Amino acid sequence: MLTYIKSVVQNMPLDWLNLTTHRLDIYDEKYAKTQFIDLFKDLYENNNADTSALSKLPTAYDYIRLGHPLSCILEWVIADLNKVSSESVISFSSKSAPLLAILRKNLLDHKSTQILYRGDLPKYLDFNLIRSIYGYNFELKQIDNASSVIPNFEGSTVFISETENISHFDLSTMADFYIHTKQQLGSVILVNGEHNKNYVSEIQHVRRRETIAMTPVNCLAALNMFLGNGTAELSLEQLQINKLSVLESIASITGSPTTALVASSGLSIQYAIMMGLVHDAVEHHPEKAIKFIVPPNCYGGTNDQARRLAACLDNVQIVDLPVDGDHDMVQSIDRILKQLALEDAIPYIIAEIPTNPRVEVPDLIQLKETLARERKTASGKVAIAPVFILDQTFCPNVHFLGEGKILSTVSAISYASGSKFPSGGKCTAGYCVGNQMAAALMPKIEIHLALCDNEATYLQYEYLAQQLPSMNQRIVDAYANTREFVNFINEVLPEAKINFVSEELASQGFMPSVFSLDLPTKGTTYEERESHKRALNHRLINLMITEIPNESKYCVSYGQLKGCYWTIPATSTQGTTKEGDKDYIARVALSAHMDLDLHKQVFLDFVKSI
Repeated sequence: MLTYIKSVVQNMPLDWLNLTTHRLDIYDEKYAKTQFIDLFKDLYENNNADTSALSKLPTAYDYIRLGHPLSCILEWVIADLNKVSSESVISFSSKSAPLLAILRKNLLDHKSTQILYRGDLPKYLDFNLIRSIYGYNFELKQIDNASSVIPNFEGSTVFISETENISHFDLSTMADFYIHTKQQLGSVILVNGEHNKNYVSEIQHVRRRETIAMTPVNCLAALNMFLGNGTAELSLEQLQINKLSVLESIASITGSPTTALVASSGLSIQYAIMMGLVHDAVEHHPEKAIKFIVPPNCYGGTNDQARRLAACLDNVQIVDLPVDGDHDMVQSIDRILKQLALEDAIPYIIAEIPTNPRVEVPDLIQLKETLARERKTASGKVAIAPVFILDQTFCPNVHFLGEGKILSTVSAISYASGSKFPSGGKCTAGYCVGNQMAAALMPKIEIHLALCDNEATYLQYEYLAQQLPSMNQRIVDAYANTREFVNFINEVLPEAKINFVSEELASQGFMPSVFSLDLPTKGTTYEERESHKRALNHRLINLMITEIPNESKYCVSYGQLKGCYWTIPATSTQGTTKEGDKDYIARVALSAHMDLDLHKQVFLDFVKSI
């Protein structure tokens, strides 16, 4: 096995290290968590480590956040060494997240948890906050070593230790879970025993929704340590230089008066925002209900994460915010805030501008006025003002928060997925900033970013430092291509419905390079028309990725440095959204560098074929 893994590391496709957007054309959702490693084992048994064979392996998991080829191989190696199944080993970029995942499941299952540790308690884990804000219950016990006799305990026993060798686990104590952490790499959890197998999917889902898997470069470093190969020393001085550059770029791009917080992914920063706001609410309004107001058809991760958080805390509920199509965001917010004021609840609104996937922008003057309006509780007191949490991923260049800007007079926080335009698709990082009205909330968000150990990694800061300075120009250039393509489609297929910003909105700075395409359909019933349209979506995408394989990809991303990405939100970004709220339309993301004329020609061929 050692010899084979050496060959794999030498011959692996470059995409394994550099790709952040999964290819849906080689992804089968039913086998998302098993197919890659099953076929990899076939290659191992045939001693085939050729680059061509490795390149043909299917997409591992549905998001690189959740897992990727190198994380799968690292976990398989560790499982083999420790004589357990590979699904029982799960790697994280965060050192806190695997423990939080166990505590979350045990909270919902009403099961006790015992945490054993050697030496000092991990500094990044604030166990008081984990009890008081996350609502998790546990007992802490210090032991001499992993071979110590575990005290009798009715519930789950977790052994956590910082170690140089994250690959070797001493399972002699028969703890339920072993967590090995290593500075700058992350952590690996081993789920011990058949009776704990039901934890695996829950732990993986925390990795999917609140944090990320160990990154490709760190998985490679872990594999090289296992192989006895040297690994490059990280320069803390260079990290600080990159971090300062990133913070300066974000300040310039957003115009925000607060210092940015940079996380390992968009969902990592969103989770820190939500837990920071819960913390602030519990501290200042301990008896009041907390309401997160979320569009039901927004990006699936946002929706799922919010509902998962509410499931853990009795004082937190989710309120649906209709924002697309026949629903006006401002009117929906006004109606909901009026009702929550009467209930004397704490309102936190999460919304995307422009919306996804319909690419709509509300009337911003009305939005500001609605958010700023003073409302009264049922008893006549002034209601708690809302905090507006703006997902600005589609248009991270628009200034919302700076002095004199549209949202400067209401409490507002803006965040963006850095996997899109900020990094040009080179990493999964994310960041957030606040306006002056929300400045007091930022330290709370920072506390929970640190507690979850979800700050951006060394390499993520490096990528952001490289790409952020050119971001605004890339946005302008990609928008120009997108506008030209949209105009072309309107010309050759006028009966198609396109969701895209108007020229007027673009002149205000809203220049997304993504649009959604509702293809014309036919049939006598709704079911027939819907079925025909869905078939057309796949036909169009398959034609594009087949005819232009070097540029057109069946991927679910945006803001990439080159090429054109196609997806169907209902089967990708809205994977966990309720079926009735899903969008079975084509979503197209263009870049500044692509052969637009060729894309027009292939699209015209599609039009002629229908």
